[in-house]
Amino acid sequence: MPDDALVLEVQGAIANTNVDGAAVFDMAMLKALPPVALETTTAVTDGVHRFDGFLMRDLLELVGANGSVVTAAALNDYVIDVDIEEFYRFDVVVAYAMDDEPLLASDKGPLWIVYPRDQHGELQDIRYDYRWVWQLNRLEVR
Repeated sequence: MPDDALVLEVQGAIANTNVDGAAVFDMAMLKALPPVALETTTAVTDGVHRFDGFLMRDLLELVGANGSVVTAAALNDYVIDVDIEEFYRFDVVVAYAMDDEPLLASDKGPLWIVYPRDQHGELQDIRYDYRWVWQLNRLEVR
């Protein structure tokens, strides 16, 4: 159970829950996942940045996700569906820090889905840019 403010809720086709059929997380719980760092450019910032966070697939495995689509939703009401296999095909990071600074809700935080776009030419396509969900606060597995 979270000890602090809720940052992320995962619901839907998941096996492991901690509140009313959902898995809810505070930042400390998310930071307990195996940490990863990714250096890449983005479509909305200048230059290469370092993103610290965890792999989306590690989170999906933790909650026992059993589906083919993940709907990612943000604080700003942005919603997009992503094929779950992308999170296993690419090292997609859920970042909580950029350039050693915590991501804030006022600027793309507290969580931002970040694709390794510099490592895979195909990820430099605008269709993938739409999947970079900042202010991420909810996932639904279907």
